[in-house]
Order: sequence, then C-alpha cells, then structure tokens
Amino acid sequence: MSLQRVFALVMRYLYLMRSSWPRLIELIYWPTMQMILWGFINQFFVGHSEWVAQAAGLLIGAVLLWDVLFRAQLGVSVVFFEEMYSRNLGHLFVSPLRPYELVMALLTVSFLRTSIGVGAAAGLAVVLYRYSIFDMGLPLVAFFANLLVMGWAIGLMVVALVLRYGLGAESLAWAVIFAVAPLSGIYYPISVLPDWLQKIALLLPSSHVFEGMRAVVREHVFSLDSFWMAVLLNLIYLLIGFALYLFAFHVARKRGLLLQMGE
Repeated sequence: MSLQRVFALVMRYLYLMRSSWPRLIELIYWPTMQMILWGFINQFFVGHSEWVAQAAGLLIGAVLLWDVLFRAQLGVSVVFFEEMYSRNLGHLFVSPLRPYELVMALLTVSFLRTSIGVGAAAGLAVVLYRYSIFDMGLPLVAFFANLLVMGWAIGLMVVALVLRYGLGAESLAWAVIFAVAPLSGIYYPISVLPDWLQKIALLLPSSHVFEGMRAVVREHVFSLDSFWMAVLLNLIYLLIGFALYLFAFHVARKRGLLLQMGE
C-alpha cells in the first residue's frame, strides 16, 4: 500500500470540496437542520408533555402526512433526474413531446408513488400501533391534496434549477424539502417558533395543513380558514414552479443544453 497514493486521492477530494460551495454547505446543512428541528420539538415537549397523550396517534399522523409532502416532491424531481442519469432527456425532446406533457407525466407518477408509499406505511401503522390515519375522514383528503400539490410545486422548482444549472444542483431536491420542515410545524404548533419565524411559516401551505390536522385530531374541528389559505398558497407556488420550469426549459433549449444532457 502506498500512503502517497492515498494522500493524493485525499487531496483530490479536498480540492473538489473546496471548489464547490454546495458541497461545503451540505456538510453543515444537515446537522444544523436536525438540530433546529429537534430543538423546537424538545422546546415544545418541555412544557406540553401531556399534549400528545391527549390525542393518541398525533405524531404518527404527522409523520405520515409529512411523508406525503416528501414523497410528492421526490416523485417529481427524482423521476426527472433518472432521465438525466440515463442521458435520455435529449432523446425525449427530439420526439414531439411538449414540456407541459412531461410535467403532467411527472405529476402523475408522483401521485402514484406517493399513494403507494404512504398507503403502505399507513397500513403498517394500523397493524403495529393500532392507529389509522383514515379515522380523520374527509379532512384527510384535503390534507393529502394540499401537501401533494405543495410537493409538486417544490419539485418543479428543483427541476427548473437542474435544467438551468445541471446535476450540480440536484442536492436541492433533498435540501429544500427539509428546509421547510422546521417551519411547517409538523410535530408542534407554529406558536413554538419565534415571532419572526411564525410570519414566514404562515406563508407555507404545509404549516396550515398541520395546524388543521391537529385541530381535527385534538378538537374534532376542521378549520376551513386553514384549508382555504393552504389552497391559495398552493396555487401561487404551483404557478411559480410551472413558470420557472418553462423558463428554464426555454433557456436550456435555446442554449442547446437539452442535447448535451442527452448525450
């Protein structure tokens, strides 16, 4: 074994890391996000330990609904990445395929993947913990739909960035979705957040969904205000995501990047 060759490879990887700011940020990003999320969870439970005990399955329901948002976003972005990994994107657009037709296909696949994945997890929750998220009734449909659409909007934004800047931006598919987790109030009310963060959290559809979910589970009340606010914000984000995708596609086609991605 040659320590010199080992040292040379280590230096190579360090140079790659030094020359790529996303790689450097990623080293700090994940531990920081975990610390922030669990810090708020700990802060909430310190003064509200009885809160969850009064609503059985509240955390399991929160995890399952969070997975809807997570899987919906990955269902759009990761499926698109697979076309880039296989160098098939250029071949697709040599055909008469329209940009919006690709979007419709990605959203359909995202819906199917999310339904299968979350459905299986929900079934296991019944078997293992005797908790059924379906006990929420019709409000569950509203929660599912809103989180699904928000995931689609984020996924389209990520796809637009990758179209524009290449696979170097693919880490955003994981980073963006976890960035909204602490602000969404998945496991705690957004009132736990500092005042200035609460204002930002209220701009996310997910925060209204999870606040609505807790109202249904604990108080058996469906908040129409939270529902319609989530719908309105989702429409805005979905339009922004679609517009960014079309713009990035136009730029990529004009610069010949689609053919380069497909080679």
